[in-house]
Amino acid sequence: MVTLADVARHAGVSSSTVSYALSGKRPISDETRTRIARAITDLGYHPNAGARALAGKRSHIIALVVPLNPEVHVPTMMEIAIAVTVAAREHGYDVLLLTNDEGPEGVRRVAATGLADGVILMDVRLDDDRVPVLRAEDIPAALIGLPDDPTGLSCVDHDFATAGALCADHLADLGHRDIAFIGYSSGVYRRHAGYAERTLNGFRARAERRGLRFLHRPCEGTYESTAGTLARILADRPDTTGFVVQNEAAIGPLLTLLRASGRTVPEDASVIAICPRAMAEQHAPRLTSVTGPQKDLGLLAVDQVMARIAATTAGSQPADQLLLMPPELVVRESTAPAPRRT
Repeated sequence: MVTLADVARHAGVSSSTVSYALSGKRPISDETRTRIARAITDLGYHPNAGARALAGKRSHIIALVVPLNPEVHVPTMMEIAIAVTVAAREHGYDVLLLTNDEGPEGVRRVAATGLADGVILMDVRLDDDRVPVLRAEDIPAALIGLPDDPTGLSCVDHDFATAGALCADHLADLGHRDIAFIGYSSGVYRRHAGYAERTLNGFRARAERRGLRFLHRPCEGTYESTAGTLARILADRPDTTGFVVQNEAAIGPLLTLLRASGRTVPEDASVIAICPRAMAEQHAPRLTSVTGPQKDLGLLAVDQVMARIAATTAGSQPADQLLLMPPELVVRESTAPAPRRT
């Protein structure tokens, strides 16, 4: 069992200092209190009275739960994380990174120790098992993502369903009738990642409304897996002339493979990507894309969690917030009217 003395050694302070920090009987500097709180978290020390005492003191720390799933696009996640860090500093807060593989237990530890005043979750799944912990522990939180049931939560996300619909509309307006949707790996859909499923659902609903023939193929994103995915698409639907790609790693290989197969973009095949603007512009041809500013997600999530911290401190009920940022379709060089069939 972890003892108070163990916490003191880990934090580099005396046992009496830890005791004072837990009881609140004597003033302790913010720096020392933070070191003690970190030691409590690292060692798994969960004193009930101490947790309440620490929770009663502002740590001026926000815990950011960042995903480490192999399927995520790391540059995008880091752009959001940096935006959270910069925005938090403007409020006088530091950011503590927690890995997503800790799951509900990581959120529970933060709430139990009072290490952070609030939590921001990234990579939210539709049936995310961290959400019930947030509700049970009643810790101020904001979600970058949208679960199936956002009741009682503050959430900000891109409107991925609309993003998918914009892709279907754009290709339909250009006269394409056979469309392939190349998505993330099958593991992303198995864990019900909201950004993937909502995009696909929005695309599917709009494609059906517009009378498009379409298929969805998950893809690992490597050159070999993209080659296999494209081969299966063309074997199943040889008349495919439109491609929607929601998989940053697969974009480059797809363009290379289309050229190798004798299909020129956009004369023979149109490609539209759901990706950051900078990525769309770095390819040749420059990609028509649907995107949204990543850093705004981080800024808005910090505003949301700060509002909930303020409400909790004032003893009032935090207001629910659901912000869906509208996507933007930018037409570039990779889409054109569908080729005439002979």
